[in-house]
Amino acid sequence: SDLGTLERITEEVIANNPKVADDYRGGKTNALQFLVGQIMKRTRGQAKADIVQTLLRKKLDETQPS
Repeated sequence: SDLGTLERITEEVIANNPKVADDYRGGKTNALQFLVGQIMKRTRGQAKADIVQTLLRKKLDETQPS
């Protein structure tokens, strides 16, 4: 799990799924699982799920729409 690659994939998945990202920010925690699934699909299951979740939460929290 190369962190730089994971960060790039995470940003792409968030950008490609703005509605799901907004759902998560609105309190729908199951939206996070969908995004984790998308990242796992892109990495062919190579990424560690706990790292992916942490990274996703961080990215989603720092990219709040203004």
